[in-house]
Amino acid sequence: MSRMPISTFRLVVLISCAHALVHTFELALPAVEQMIGDEYGVGKASTGALGMAWRLPFGLGAVLAGILADRFGSRPLLIVYLVGCSFTAVLARWAPSFNMLFLVMLSMGCFASIYHPAGLALISRETTPETRGSALGLHGIIGSLGIAGAPFGAMLLFSTGNFGWRDYYLILTIPAMVIAARLLVDERRHRKQTRTQPVTVTVDPEPEAAICWRRYLVLVSAGALSGVVYGAFMHFLPRYLDTAGLRPETWTPASFRNALAAIVLGFGAIGQGVAGRLCRPGRLELLLVLVLLGNVPPLLWMAFAEGPSRFVAACVLAVIHFMNQPVYNSLIAQHIPASRRSLGYGFSNMMCFGIGAFGPCFAGQLAGDTAVYGGLAVVAAAAGGLAAYSLIIRDQRLTA
Repeated sequence: MSRMPISTFRLVVLISCAHALVHTFELALPAVEQMIGDEYGVGKASTGALGMAWRLPFGLGAVLAGILADRFGSRPLLIVYLVGCSFTAVLARWAPSFNMLFLVMLSMGCFASIYHPAGLALISRETTPETRGSALGLHGIIGSLGIAGAPFGAMLLFSTGNFGWRDYYLILTIPAMVIAARLLVDERRHRKQTRTQPVTVTVDPEPEAAICWRRYLVLVSAGALSGVVYGAFMHFLPRYLDTAGLRPETWTPASFRNALAAIVLGFGAIGQGVAGRLCRPGRLELLLVLVLLGNVPPLLWMAFAEGPSRFVAACVLAVIHFMNQPVYNSLIAQHIPASRRSLGYGFSNMMCFGIGAFGPCFAGQLAGDTAVYGGLAVVAAAAGGLAAYSLIIRDQRLTA
């Protein structure tokens, strides 16, 4: 197994910290959506629409972010994302109405959309095909820690009884500005090295092969359906766990449901790590099929689970569902030349998170968990079917 140079490893860790934070911003809303609903007197359908307001620009803005990252570089765009999310988090702290909060979440999603096309492209350019799977696995593990960190931080904050959801958003600006400052230092060092290095002609170890657009679009379509599952699962996870019947009397409901959500999402890091180690050229397509179809049984379990088994079923889904990210992102890198990889990841994330933005709205409109998670199981099966079709296309090309 090839090892990354230490400088590349440090860069991957720094980018991965920015990845963790984008998912903390993303999962901050699910962590507090019930509190927001209680404050403004709105129900699950309205908070589901609020989740869609955050996620829709998170996806749709990714193409523009990819174009800008290819034009101006990934590092400056990552700094813009962090500063922008911090600014809108401050606005969320003082949002006077639900309609204003709706606009704030829309804006925050726009800035957050920058991360994936910029961060993933930077990692893919700084690694080789042999080290990319492990780099993306590490990237996914740290991202999963950020995902779990959102409800975990909410649990700690709300357990004191002295803070509300508005204070939570204000606190998120602190790590964002720290990472932004570190990226600014890295950007200045990178520019200095670029100016001082002699001009040399090098052979690209990863040739810019022609894109098979049919396979790429089928792959992205599978990712979009998986994004619907992701969006619905993440947005209403604390609410789903609220009825698991595990809460001690000494815990407040807001604190405990976020504690359970943090544990569930922590299992996602296990899936990321396992998948990262399995990612190798030649086996990625089959791995993706297995992972996407593997979502179906735990989703059906969640549809009918009662009591503590709701918690166990959600943990199983987290392990399997998050395995798709290193596999899927490695496949995108295979399909898109390095010079256009930000745009390739941008379009992919536009579809995955843009279509996935309808997941919370879909789940919010359905009455009962049987309908919600049974419907998501059907969506996951369709995603696995598309991934299988992509594998068939690959095999047809190899035998042609």
